[in-house]
Amino acid sequence: MISPLLRILCLALGIIGVTSPVARAATPAEPPPWKAGAAAIDITPEGPVWLAGYGARTRPSEGVAQKIFAKALALEDAAGATVVLVTLDLIGVPRPVRAAVEKAVAAQHGLPPASILLNASHTHSGPSPYAYSVPQPAYAAKGEEYGRFLEGKITDVVGTALAQRRPARLSYTHARAGFAMNRRLPAGKEIRNAANPEGPVDHDVPVLRVTGGDGKLLAVLFGYACHNTVTGFYTINGDYAGYAQAFLEADHPGVVALFMAGAGGDQNPYPRHTSLEQSAQHGRTLANAVEAALGVTVQRSLKGPLRSAYGLADLPFAHVTRAELEKRAQVNRKVEKAQAEELLRKMGTDGALPTSYPCPVQTIAIGPELTLIAIAGEPTVEYSLRLKRELATSRRAVWVAGYSNESLGYLGSRKVILEGGYEGYSANLGRHPAPWAPEVEDRVIALAIEQFRSVNP
Repeated sequence: MISPLLRILCLALGIIGVTSPVARAATPAEPPPWKAGAAAIDITPEGPVWLAGYGARTRPSEGVAQKIFAKALALEDAAGATVVLVTLDLIGVPRPVRAAVEKAVAAQHGLPPASILLNASHTHSGPSPYAYSVPQPAYAAKGEEYGRFLEGKITDVVGTALAQRRPARLSYTHARAGFAMNRRLPAGKEIRNAANPEGPVDHDVPVLRVTGGDGKLLAVLFGYACHNTVTGFYTINGDYAGYAQAFLEADHPGVVALFMAGAGGDQNPYPRHTSLEQSAQHGRTLANAVEAALGVTVQRSLKGPLRSAYGLADLPFAHVTRAELEKRAQVNRKVEKAQAEELLRKMGTDGALPTSYPCPVQTIAIGPELTLIAIAGEPTVEYSLRLKRELATSRRAVWVAGYSNESLGYLGSRKVILEGGYEGYSANLGRHPAPWAPEVEDRVIALAIEQFRSVNP
């Protein structure tokens, strides 16, 4: 028998080995707990169209610098629960598109509303679906045509992603990118639209990695909380998010890269407005952050189950009087003036104006390790910071997306609304009868937390 002292010496010199329960078990690898499928479809419009996002544009598009896409990632857990995440290189998700896709997906695939999420990158260099904010009648008609075209394309890409489901593994981690900066700069009693390095930001780059049973990368879903407004020219492109996706797909042939816009309503990319090369530069920065996340050795392995919830938060408007509308009807801004005139007619006909608006909120738990919360419109960054502060733990990551399921305008936090400025007051005057009341933040957060608890029992 080897003495204890000699045994220790032999172990140190590697003369004898040690058998352990782990080594003896040598069980085969567990089968992949998920099925996943990803697909992309070209949604680049033909010919000149009116571009969305900048009201100062005076003419239609003048070519295509980069094609734009609708992409879908279908996820199915071991029990068969399914969700489809759709990302769009567009300014927003028009309500008719959400309604049409929801209906078609239910009819063709039996999926309920909570199982389909539509997110727009908010590029300001893409077409304007439907006639909203298109000043020239000919291009307004093309916008209506494009909206109907879009409904069919999204339905098709959802079907393709579902058809391509195969065994997969999911994991989550995050990195950071620093080009987003708060754009609300206090200047006396005003809030200027300018870079504010002291303002709140969310530099997280959340990354969902999807690999096949063979370990090869199938798809990567990533996000960032920042406007896609590096450029404002007249050529169609996906801005920094489009370039980031293109870089990742070029570096990983056969992989579908999907960008999900975060709560970036008060965030701009800096520097900006110089050239398309600047969009590509920021896109490369974001793609590098995703690559860093993909290279992290220890990631959250997601096992399921998959649960989702979808609902509407009733958001109140601030009180508006006839005198205020009459004052707004005298301004030189065409959209705001026309909307005020329409509201005055409605007030005269109906005797009252709408007092609130329904805001879609959706929550998806991808196992107990990751919960995705998607908010409609353009939520400012404090929505993301608050939800992660209140709900995230060392064991559960929280991913907050904006620009999801309906483009209902800016959605300021309580602080932003009380401060006023563009995101807190004037931006929505061409869309809604009045600015939001300060309590809208609490309404959205309350519904998100309620859904969070329902999908994380």
